[in-house]
Amino acid sequence: MSHDHDDMVWRSDAVDRLLDLRETVLADQPTEEVALAGAAGRTLASGIVAQQDRPPVSRSTMDGYAFDATDGYPLDLREEEVFPEDDPPSIDDGEAVRIFTGAPLPPEANAVLKQEEATVEDGRLDGSDIDPGTYVYERGSNLAAGEQLFAAGERLSPKDALLLGDLGYDEVTVHERFDAALLATGTEIHEGRQRDLDSPMLAGLLRSWGHRPTHEGTVPDEYDRVRDRIDALAGEYDAVVTTGGTSVGDKDHVVRALEDLGDVLFHRVRIRPGKPIAVARLPDHDAVAVAIPGKPVGAHVITTLVARALFVGPSELATVSATLSTDLGLGPEGFEYVVPVTLDDGEATPLGHVDSALSIYEEAFDPSVLSSSTRASRADGFLVTETERAAGETVEIVPYPVVE
Repeated sequence: MSHDHDDMVWRSDAVDRLLDLRETVLADQPTEEVALAGAAGRTLASGIVAQQDRPPVSRSTMDGYAFDATDGYPLDLREEEVFPEDDPPSIDDGEAVRIFTGAPLPPEANAVLKQEEATVEDGRLDGSDIDPGTYVYERGSNLAAGEQLFAAGERLSPKDALLLGDLGYDEVTVHERFDAALLATGTEIHEGRQRDLDSPMLAGLLRSWGHRPTHEGTVPDEYDRVRDRIDALAGEYDAVVTTGGTSVGDKDHVVRALEDLGDVLFHRVRIRPGKPIAVARLPDHDAVAVAIPGKPVGAHVITTLVARALFVGPSELATVSATLSTDLGLGPEGFEYVVPVTLDDGEATPLGHVDSALSIYEEAFDPSVLSSSTRASRADGFLVTETERAAGETVEIVPYPVVE
């Protein structure tokens, strides 16, 4: 097994490989019907196309009077009133009808004069000049029949229930959640001399991403036991997520076990902290293995920035702009450095810098120590950078809720 730096992949490459793997896995994943109320976080099994225009008829967005805006005032006011539940009457040239918010427009009408701008005397309507389309939610303006609105493999959010409901869906077809086994490796954890910090964090992430994690305990740093336990869990679960044993030490057995059991897609990504992640397909069981490094902050970084793609699909990292409070040096070139920061009134302070509440380094970011510092989890977000940054510079910060 080679461990040259040339074997490492950039984050974008790792994510692309995981997205391809996700498509392959989803193609074999069973599906089920779920109600819209339970669809958030689930993955669509097939695309959704609009079957008709929405809205199907033009509706008023104001209480007022509906008519053809190309007609001139005064207009004859009909006796009818149109409410949301009504079928609208036809109107002739030079006529208007009283209408209420949400009500369908007569087919000849194209605008609504709001009541505050209207004057009615002796059954005749006068008011301000308006253009066609004024206060009208026009037919087909929301979506048109035949539009592709959702893609297969898309992960639904709570707001998607709005559009799906408008399309007439009470249920949608989604892939079953991934059943994922969490396995902590390390003799010190297995013997209870050191606490397993990573598994509860990973369980929370997987749940928030819409899946079903199960903690399957620990295994010591013994190759045969590591290999056999991963193999057994792969026969029971869709995914096996391990922690620890992913580096190149004498007792780091996980990656070698994955190579024996299946096909390793990559091992080590150019991210610090969190570099020694590995992902493998285990074809004998149609399962996937994700090997996460053991240091807790590094484990969170690499899981949310890389492994997340397998469980969530494509996504962008939304950012907020902030001013860096201090100079930020970096280590060797050829890595993306993920720097936890606190945010205060538009200013970003690296949490770990000597001037912060967690004093680990003076100027140059030290990912090796910070990766183990659980206090760093109190950061508000993180900066991803390949280059050194200067105090006063505007930087883009990824808030943690974006990835969790």
